[in-house]
Amino acid sequence: MNALHNFLRYLTNERQASVHTTDNYQRDILQFADMLLGQSENPDWQSVGVEHARKFVIKLNERQLARNSVLRKISSMRSFFRFMLREEIVDKNPFIGLASIKKEQSLPKFMTVNEIDSLSAIPKAYWDKAIVDETTKDADSAYFAAARDTALIEIIYSGGLRISEAIGLNLEDADLLSDIMKVKGKGKKERICAIGKPARKALQHYLKLRPLRSGNERPNAPLFVNRFGNRLTPRSFQRNLKSYLIFAGFSPELTPHKLRHSFATHLLDAGADLRAVQEMLGHKNLSTTQIYTHVTTEKMKNTYKKAHPRAK
Repeated sequence: MNALHNFLRYLTNERQASVHTTDNYQRDILQFADMLLGQSENPDWQSVGVEHARKFVIKLNERQLARNSVLRKISSMRSFFRFMLREEIVDKNPFIGLASIKKEQSLPKFMTVNEIDSLSAIPKAYWDKAIVDETTKDADSAYFAAARDTALIEIIYSGGLRISEAIGLNLEDADLLSDIMKVKGKGKKERICAIGKPARKALQHYLKLRPLRSGNERPNAPLFVNRFGNRLTPRSFQRNLKSYLIFAGFSPELTPHKLRHSFATHLLDAGADLRAVQEMLGHKNLSTTQIYTHVTTEKMKNTYKKAHPRAK
């Protein structure tokens, strides 16, 4: 699988793709090799034709995959073959000839301001109860986890961050004097995001407890750490968040990304400029940000139908 190995190295080194993105590419390409060629070791990429590409789409649809998942897998294969063309490993890209599939446009789910206020209070309530019920024997760890997860919720919502961006923050990235943070987005592209008053307060409280966990600091020390002083992982926070949601009677389907959706929706509801929101979210294309205008439009229409005497 030299071609795949070189492609993944190209993604990491030249495209500066994240580990998550690289893993997705690898998974999609290996799935194709196993499904269509019957081998994931040293497949004959030169033998792959348009018929293989079409059959791959048919098989994915038979498995009832979401349309956007199918599109991502096609995109992975198209990029892989584009790379192999450049390296002269193959002489054609069979995925170029595929008929275009329309991307599903589902409106992003978001939370109300009151729901976010409630959510940010849950970690403390959850761990306070754990201490009272003695389901945890380490009160210091409980207080630490509550402060850290509250700060994470506030930071994600305050700046409209992706979970990977929030977890990737280093100590020096958060400037509490200027109330801004330096965020590394997709493709290692940096942007400046705001730290609102509740986020600053939560972060200050967390930082008072954090040194107890991290020991001697080093360059690029992570802002959010686990109880061993290592950088917190997105999966750990997502697991904690699910526990908090169940504890408080919220839908466990809520994810950290819903906070980012809420950030964008609330800004646009309040009259923020679309291009400013695009900049704050770190979107490359304005069309990506425009999906939130559909959310605010739907909200307006629902309000109109409920309130206007001649709406029906």
